[in-house]
Amino acid sequence: MKKIIVLLLVLVLVTGCRNNNSNIVNKFNKKIKNLDSYYLSGDLELRNNDEVYNYDVEVSYENKKYYKVSLKNKANDSTQVILKNDDGVFILTPSLNRSFKFQSDWPYNNSQVYLLKAISRDIIEDSDYSFSESKKYYTIRTKVNYPNNKDLVKQKIILNKKLNLVKVIVYNKDDIPEMEFKVKKIDYSPSFKKDYFNINTIMNTFNENIEVKETMTLEDTIYPLSLPTGTNLTNEEKIKKTNGERVLMTFEGDKPFLLVEETANREEEFTIIPTNGVPYQLMDTLGVMTDNSLNWSSNGIEYYLVSDVLSSDELVTIAESIYALPTMK
Repeated sequence: MKKIIVLLLVLVLVTGCRNNNSNIVNKFNKKIKNLDSYYLSGDLELRNNDEVYNYDVEVSYENKKYYKVSLKNKANDSTQVILKNDDGVFILTPSLNRSFKFQSDWPYNNSQVYLLKAISRDIIEDSDYSFSESKKYYTIRTKVNYPNNKDLVKQKIILNKKLNLVKVIVYNKDDIPEMEFKVKKIDYSPSFKKDYFNINTIMNTFNENIEVKETMTLEDTIYPLSLPTGTNLTNEEKIKKTNGERVLMTFEGDKPFLLVEETANREEEFTIIPTNGVPYQLMDTLGVMTDNSLNWSSNGIEYYLVSDVLSSDELVTIAESIYALPTMK
């Protein structure tokens, strides 16, 4: 009889804890769901083996559909903006006076460490999430959804006792953290001007302060340090263009691809380039990912990587291996 009573008490305690955990998580999700607007700022750290890249991040959200995400690379003070408004989704690159325009579901199609609704959605969609509590914080562990980087598999979401986001850490399949976002400030009732999410207003703000530094020559070709097995560089050609240089590298073998590197030139007039791709966060820049290509600009050089056979994961692996000093073939 005593054993039965003890067992019942244990079940009551366990059930009570689960219900309490569920209530806390539900309160957080309800809080985020009911937000009409918010502004947050924080520090984003991206890790690629021994390389670490740091960003100042500012996120603005309004009217359940407008987003403005400013990402400033702390190493070179270069800023890019992801913008979602009535006209579509854009990646703005003020240094090049250029924007890519997407017909995309961003930010509703994958996880995002700095977007509150994306974080809440990850919790809701993971029926196996785990919950723990310390003296100051709640910790929720969930799966993640990064379709173009299957190496990222889970995240740890840390909230304070007021259910405000404190930190998000994303781990790879080897349980190594690859992304970490720390919140510095959250405002749930910000006031945005009428044209705050207007693309021309944003670009004009940057153009007033930007210093243009263009590279006219490719002093060294930068080769990928990671290649698919059975694939090698078979041809390299340097071409003069009107305002600079371009290098075309052909890789052949089991998984062939083409890599183009060229000097990046600032557009005289603001230019919007339509694309069928999606925004993709590489290590030190935002790029454009399509079904068979990845292109981005970094440190005065534009890169275009294309293949009919490589997966998006393989394209990313090659692209991230280019972030090194120029090397021999």
